Amino acid sequence: MAIEFDLIARIRARAGTRGDVVLGIGDDAALLQPPEGMQLVVTMDALNAGVHFPHGTAPADIGWKALAVNLSDLAAMGARPAWCTLSLSLPEGDARLVDALLDGFLALAAEHHVALVGGDTTRGPLSLCVAAHGFVEPGRALRRDGARVGDDVWVTGTPGDAAGALAALQAGAAVERA
Repeated sequence: MAIEFDLIARIRARAGTRGDVVLGIGDDAALLQPPEGMQLVVTMDALNAGVHFPHGTAPADIGWKALAVNLSDLAAMGARPAWCTLSLSLPEGDARLVDALLDGFLALAAEHHVALVGGDTTRGPLSLCVAAHGFVEPGRALRRDGARVGDDVWVTGTPGDAAGALAALQAGAAVERA
């Protein structure tokens, strides 16, 4: 139990906050104050070692990707991101691994003014599950069923790049750090 509380304290010390976070990391649940007149948009994605990223991937890159896929979902809905939670399954209580995962995760969170408001930790194979929350004005969410013939389609990046990169890494391609 003491190890879990130490881990929570480490994460809380590094996580940013926002004025709309009434109670964040450290309690049973977060208390959040959504903006008046807005709808809440919620998404969640899980990333598992060997499935969504190869074993040996830099932990900061894993942390960054875990939040990025959720922010992408919010953007696809036309939502402004606000908060997130992070659930970690870790093989060992390795503080260096947690710090490295948080390096990428919290850098992206800060860039988009997203507050990490809670989560969970457990022992097991490396896995991350992120839930992200954002806001959209009523009636302004960009839904899949709202697409019509003739609408513009916008993408970020190149479709297939992530799958191609994963396949290359699994085939043994070398990675150059930028």
